[in-house]
Amino acid sequence: MRVRTDVAALPKLFDYAVPPSWTDEIIVGTRVRVVLHGRRVGGWVVDDDVTPPPGIEPQPLKIWSGWGPPPPVVELAEWAGWRWAGPVAFFLGVASPPGPVRRLPPVPAAPPFASGGGAGERAAAPELEAMAGRAIASGGSTVLRLPPTTDLLDLVLAVVNDPATVARPGGVLVVVPATGWAERLCARLVRRGYLATMDWAQSRAGWPIVVGSRAAAWTALPHLAAALVLDAHDESYREESAPTYSAVDVVTERCRREGSPCILTSPCPPVVVRAGRALEVLPAPVERAGWSAVECVDRRGADPRTGMFSEEFVRLARSVLDDPDLVAQRGPLVCFYDRTGRARLLACAACGELAQCTSCGAAVGQHASGLRCPRCGNERPLICAACGRLRMKTLRAGVSRLREEVAALLGVEVGEVSGPARAGPSGPGGRGGDGIPATPVLMGTEAVLHRVRRASAVAFLDIDLHLLAPRFSATDETLGLLVRASRLVGARHAGPASARILVQTRVPDHPVLAAVARGDLGTIAAEEESMRRSAGLPPFSALAALSGPLATGYVDDLRGAAIGTDVTVSELPDSRYLVQAPDHTALCDLLGAVPRPAGRGLRVEVDPAAI
Repeated sequence: MRVRTDVAALPKLFDYAVPPSWTDEIIVGTRVRVVLHGRRVGGWVVDDDVTPPPGIEPQPLKIWSGWGPPPPVVELAEWAGWRWAGPVAFFLGVASPPGPVRRLPPVPAAPPFASGGGAGERAAAPELEAMAGRAIASGGSTVLRLPPTTDLLDLVLAVVNDPATVARPGGVLVVVPATGWAERLCARLVRRGYLATMDWAQSRAGWPIVVGSRAAAWTALPHLAAALVLDAHDESYREESAPTYSAVDVVTERCRREGSPCILTSPCPPVVVRAGRALEVLPAPVERAGWSAVECVDRRGADPRTGMFSEEFVRLARSVLDDPDLVAQRGPLVCFYDRTGRARLLACAACGELAQCTSCGAAVGQHASGLRCPRCGNERPLICAACGRLRMKTLRAGVSRLREEVAALLGVEVGEVSGPARAGPSGPGGRGGDGIPATPVLMGTEAVLHRVRRASAVAFLDIDLHLLAPRFSATDETLGLLVRASRLVGARHAGPASARILVQTRVPDHPVLAAVARGDLGTIAAEEESMRRSAGLPPFSALAALSGPLATGYVDDLRGAAIGTDVTVSELPDSRYLVQAPDHTALCDLLGAVPRPAGRGLRVEVDPAAI
């Protein structure tokens, strides 16, 4: 048996013998423990047909640790290690159960798909059923551009009940951005009589439907009949720590290897998701009706004395707050501003000097009754370092300060939602259970769009923070925020006049805002593709960002190996290096050919998001 150990820094494979007394089945993917340099380590069998060299007697395996990923997933992990320049053991670990699984549960004999629904089963929407049928018939990878308020359960039902899906061996994989979403979707399927699961052992046994979040891309299903990735644009599909793999790409590659249809859905599919895939869209009136109504407020000529709050915002807030039943039925007014803290940029009211850290020189923000540096964490009293005065003026407010201003402006209690969820008692409408204040108005960062389930209206107080961000992913990130807001508010014409998204901006004619207001993402998609093509950005090139104390030496080796190729290496302003190649084959082959320096001082980020 050939074994890959779980020691990430040791890519070498080792051969071991199966003890004659073992009765457990040893196949590719089986988890074992072996003796390596005098200590026991875990690992996976990656080849079960190995002949040792003459005169070599392999050591025996020590422990059978249970079931592991099926052989196709073991092969996929080898590919992922090349694709994202990471240890194969990392991906095998993601694909393995959290604890030993020594026995697989039986698969119930109930019909899994079309005849498995109970009394609560409903038919899929005709448009979605037709789109799913065409995508499955193609047998390849297809993107469905569906508006935000579409109930994606209809699409799941259309896929699992499609005759071509039922006829294929294997199960259906449904991947969603968040664990909470996966739990709700799985429960809805089970209530309708479908055999859906999120359990690793059940998926390894061959359950008909497996639902999960990012790690579910590595599901232990032995075979895939089809795969669905919902909201393929969502950033949570990307692993933040290295290796920075994308669950969307993993599922796509897995389906390609197995010859299974792969269906990706998104209201705003990014260029990197659309590239190389067929695109299906709904009729324009249907797509437009699935977006919320959007009101853009031009702040270019606004009176500075009004601060962050336009007259249109106040009218929207009053229309929501003047109807107490509206808040109880549809949720709070959600105000979005993506800067944490109370004051993010301060200046002395007397001399005008910016408040900077006395240690590292970075701009400091207000924290409690003093000042704190966001870079080095240094704290000091609220005193001007230049003139010693005690009074500061806010040049750039944080969400906590704006919460206080909104509460004073509207005369109501305003809750703040920022950072991770915290346990707490449930309030009206299901709010408060994860630390969300049960108040009629919520002020928050991006966390508020993730944690609130519904809203009477959503107001973006300064969308330009994202729309004009100096990142090539700014358009995709902004569209993702507007998608979340649209789901909180609901479809246009499906509620009161106040049920809309209000966007305050100084670029009201921006193509992104115009496209969302029309409910038609086709134009902005074409413009974004043209921009990326002319600038040589993904998917028309492949990028890797290198950082850390050991990056400089590694970059020198890469430059030497890249001589005579189309791969370029350049330095970024933030002490990182950027490796650019015409495609991933050239990029990943180069990263795999150059040995890495020993130690933990190098981070390799393939397909970097923040460039």
